[in-house]
Amino acid sequence: MADYDDTNRGVLFRNDRKDKDSQPDYTGRINVKGTEQQISAWINESAKGVKYLSIRCSDPMSRDEASAQQSAPAATASTSASQLDDVIPF
Repeated sequence: MADYDDTNRGVLFRNDRKDKDSQPDYTGRINVKGTEQQISAWINESAKGVKYLSIRCSDPMSRDEASAQQSAPAATASTSASQLDDVIPF
C-alpha cells in the first residue's frame, strides 16, 4: 500500500461538546502546504437568510494545552485590576 499524501487536505467533525455559541460547530485538522493546522467552523446565516460556514485556522494545540484551556477559569467582568496583578507575571 502506498503512503497517503494528505497535503492540502483536512477533515471536520461535529463538535458534540459545544456548550455555548462562541464554541465552534465543527472542529478538525487541515494540512496546508505541509503544515498541520487546527480548523474550526461555525454555522451562520446571512442577513438574507443564506446559511454559510465561518472558518478559522490556527496552530494546533497539544492535548495537554487543550485540556488546560478547558479547565482554566475565565476572568469575569467583576475581576478587579489588583486581582489580575497577582496572576500576571509582569
